[in-house]
Amino acid sequence: MTLPSGWLLWALLSACFAALTAIFAKVGIRGVDSDFATLLRTVFILGVLAPFVWLTGKWTNPLSLSAKTVLFLALSALATGASWVCYFRALQLGHASQVAPIDKLSVVLVAVFAYALLGERPAVQEWLGIALVAAGVLLIALHKAPAA
Repeated sequence: MTLPSGWLLWALLSACFAALTAIFAKVGIRGVDSDFATLLRTVFILGVLAPFVWLTGKWTNPLSLSAKTVLFLALSALATGASWVCYFRALQLGHASQVAPIDKLSVVLVAVFAYALLGERPAVQEWLGIALVAAGVLLIALHKAPAA
């Protein structure tokens, strides 16, 4: 068996770290406001990522970037921040085992948005997988779990 490489390896690692994010966050937000926890998390990310970019020689002068690049990275940052605020609030109110899968409804929404806005055309098999993800999210959302 061959280990995944390229984009698949990075996507699988992303999924693993996202899973750990939910678990660590659920424990970390106990007794603290979820918005403040999101801010603190962001500070930690900046504290780790900035030296990493600098030490690996990947720093680029932001003023050399195109206005379009800066605009869309800013929009992405705003969407990420809004997502994190909502995610932490949901984790504070609900079970991680329910919140995290429902958060993955983003998989379905990415496919729809990519179709509508980017002109991407998933194959029938891919749409079937997307539909199965949506069905799984519905099954989780409709399950009545005890209060967190």
